[in-house]
Amino acid sequence: MNHMPVGGQLVMAIEIRTESAIAPDSRNLIDASQAALLEAFPPDECFSFSAEELDTPNTQFLVARIDGRAMGCVALVDQIKYGEIKRLFVSPKARGIGVARALMIALESAAEDIGLTHLRLETGEQLAEAVSLYRSLGYTDRGAFGDYPDIASNLFMEKAVGIEVTIS
Repeated sequence: MNHMPVGGQLVMAIEIRTESAIAPDSRNLIDASQAALLEAFPPDECFSFSAEELDTPNTQFLVARIDGRAMGCVALVDQIKYGEIKRLFVSPKARGIGVARALMIALESAAEDIGLTHLRLETGEQLAEAVSLYRSLGYTDRGAFGDYPDIASNLFMEKAVGIEVTIS
C-alpha cells in the first residue's frame, strides 16, 4: 500500500473521486454494503438505494481507493432542498484508518460546491461506528424526513453545511 510520512507516522494515501454507481467496483461496494445492512436489520427495515437508483444525474457517487483498490463509498443525492447521504460503506479490510471520515469530508465539500446547505441521513443505532462518526462530524438527531417510516430502528440525523445567508 502507498504510505506517506506525516508527523513521523506512515499514513496510507486515500484517493477519493466520483465514479459511476454501476461500474463493477461500485457495484461490489454496494453489494457488500447491502450484505452488511442485512446483518444488522431485517429486510423491511433496510432503506438503501441500488446501484441503478444511485446512477442518476442528481447523485454523486464517491469511491475511496487505496493503491487503486476500491475500499469504500458514499453517495450524495441532491434532493433540491437538502442533500441526502446514502450508502456510506468501508470494506472491513480498510476500517479504522480514516476512510469513512475522508469520504464524509469529501461528500460535505461536494454538497457545498453545489450549493446545498443541509445534509440529512437515515441510519440506525445498530450501526454504532457510523453513528459515532456522524456525531463526531457534527450531525445531530432530527425527526423523520422524506418517505422514511418513523420506526424504532431508524435514526435520522442532519448537519448544516456551507454558508447560509439571509438578507432582510
